[in-house]
Amino acid sequence: MRVVLQRVSEAAVKISGECVGEIQMGFLILLGIETEDDTSDADYLIQKITQMRVFADADGKMNLNVQDIQGELLVVSQITLHASTKKGNRPSFIRAARPEQAIPLYDYFLSQLSTFFSGKIATGKFGADMQVSLINDGPVTIIIDSKER
Repeated sequence: MRVVLQRVSEAAVKISGECVGEIQMGFLILLGIETEDDTSDADYLIQKITQMRVFADADGKMNLNVQDIQGELLVVSQITLHASTKKGNRPSFIRAARPEQAIPLYDYFLSQLSTFFSGKIATGKFGADMQVSLINDGPVTIIIDSKER
C-alpha cells in the first residue's frame, strides 16, 4: 500500500458535484492498494499516519501528530498511485489491486483507522470519479509505502 499524506488546513471530495466528505485541519490521505498488499500493510500505514509528527507545537516546530492537534482525516482511494511509467507515455496499472481485492482492504483500512483514531474520518467513494480540493498547509506532502519499511 502506498499513501500520499498531505497536511491540510481544509480538504473536500465531491462526486457529481455533491460534497461527500470534507475536513478542516488534518490529513488528506490518498490511498493506493496493489496486488501484493494485505492487512499488515494497512496496519503499518495506520500506525505511521496517526503518529506522524508534522504539525507545529508551541515553538513552531513540527513535533505534534494529527491526534495531538485534534485534527481530521479525509481518505480517498487512488489507483494511480501504483502507475508504472517505465514504457511509453501511457501509464500501466498492472500492479494496482483489482476491486475484488482492493475494496475489502480499503474497508479494512477505514475500519482499523477508526479504532486507532478518535477524530473525524471522512471518505470519498472507492472507484468513483472524484474531484478533490485542498489547501495544502506548508506545503507538507509525504509519501509512505508499506513495502519500504
